[in-house]
Amino acid sequence: MRVQFVLHEVWIGLRRNLTMTIALVVVVAISLSLLGTGLLFVQQVNKTRAYWQGRVQLSIYLCSGGNLVDPQCVKNGPVTAAERTQLLTELRKMPQVAKVTYVSQRQGFAQFKSEFAGNPSFVNSVTATDIPESFQVKLRNAQTDVGAVTATVDGAPGVDQIDDNASILDKFYKLLDGARNAVVVIAIILIIAAILLVANTIRLSAFNRRRETSIMRLVGASNFYVQLPFLVEGMIAGLFGWLVATGLLIAVKSLWLDGLQSYFVFNVQLTTTDLVEVIILAMIIGVVLCGTTSFLTLRRYLRI
Repeated sequence: MRVQFVLHEVWIGLRRNLTMTIALVVVVAISLSLLGTGLLFVQQVNKTRAYWQGRVQLSIYLCSGGNLVDPQCVKNGPVTAAERTQLLTELRKMPQVAKVTYVSQRQGFAQFKSEFAGNPSFVNSVTATDIPESFQVKLRNAQTDVGAVTATVDGAPGVDQIDDNASILDKFYKLLDGARNAVVVIAIILIIAAILLVANTIRLSAFNRRRETSIMRLVGASNFYVQLPFLVEGMIAGLFGWLVATGLLIAVKSLWLDGLQSYFVFNVQLTTTDLVEVIILAMIIGVVLCGTTSFLTLRRYLRI
């Protein structure tokens, strides 16, 4: 009987304040979806960093294949076997170098076809002779060792150009970090707005039912029993907001984050487990947010 009474009071509260409840659900949904998007950004950046950690940090391209028209190669001519051996020896001697791998034109072309398999027209426009030979270098410390290695081999006979993969990725990470921070700041602002809206909605609901609650208190109802319908009302609004946010987060992952990966050679997508973790966290935040705000508001407002 008590459960039926509580549910009846919750229904009355939601029906009387339908407009405010809808507004609350919308604000909570947007807040949780933006916060969840920020968390997905964090996971995406972490996964990308983990993918590249321990991989090649420097690509040293030699004067061969399509690079022969570059100014450095025109000046020094194609790389010779002796120059290639000398470069390999110098790189292996350097304490900053953890590993160096020679990639021939044939191996480079095979790797090129594998990486761009989704773009056959582009692959067909390139031949094996267009791909230069290279040394793929893994550094012991990508942050501090790049300068020393680059200074040693830059301009050496047979060397065309040096690509600092870590530097390129750092710019990409900064872009993602900036987008994540902007989304989280907006989410925090909306969460504050949601807290104020929850408090106002519960206060309005309590005011509309002040006569019923006063009678319940006079006949001996406990504080918790009086407050329970309002607490459930706020938590239900939070759950509905979370359900809407769940749909938005699924769309963000499927249409945005996964879509962005198609523009990059190395596809590091978030898994369903990553998405579920964010959705569960968003549910906890939504329920706790609405429940706690309702409880604190009622402590002050439901007094005789």
